[in-house]
Amino acid sequence: MEGVKSEAKQGETGSGEVGVGGGGGGSKVYHERQRLQFCLLHALNNLMQEKECFTRAELDRIAGNLVLSDPNKDQWTPLSFIFKPHHNVVTGNYDVNVLITALEARKKKVVWHDRRKGASSIDLDAESLVGLMINVTLKRFRGLWTGRHWVAIRSIDGIWFNLDSDLSEPKQFKDKENVIAFLDSILSQGGELMIVLQDE
Repeated sequence: MEGVKSEAKQGETGSGEVGVGGGGGGSKVYHERQRLQFCLLHALNNLMQEKECFTRAELDRIAGNLVLSDPNKDQWTPLSFIFKPHHNVVTGNYDVNVLITALEARKKKVVWHDRRKGASSIDLDAESLVGLMINVTLKRFRGLWTGRHWVAIRSIDGIWFNLDSDLSEPKQFKDKENVIAFLDSILSQGGELMIVLQDE
């Protein structure tokens, strides 16, 4: 799968702006690198193109508040205090409820894309479109562990980028047709796609 690695180097970190485009007037693209399983944190900051737009403390707080309102708390086991419904306190893995709540706090709306329609039904030129969030299955540690991974895709100054935190730098798409083909590939392999819009 182009741009989504199956063997991420754990512990590799880094973030910063990468210059893109020809000549001296190229755009700067903010890109956070993967650390542990904080891919949702990295994907959110990459989507918003801002360092610490979201923090681990904020996502932990959101996950904690979601737990407080969980109607199934009475069915928890001792392990539930580590592998909580919305986030793993050891690795930092967060679920879609944390993503939606975090973005709504920034006046963004998240729409789950119906995979039956294909990616071509998404209006990539919509004025309200902030970007896309995808969730894919990844194998790590030479296939011994399978998990989910969050990736941000967005247009910056008219150029679409794959801002996957597993990549060493942002990957520029050739054109919108290339973006659609990539997203259809993700959907065909069981990935989930969410459209992030500026809320009115």
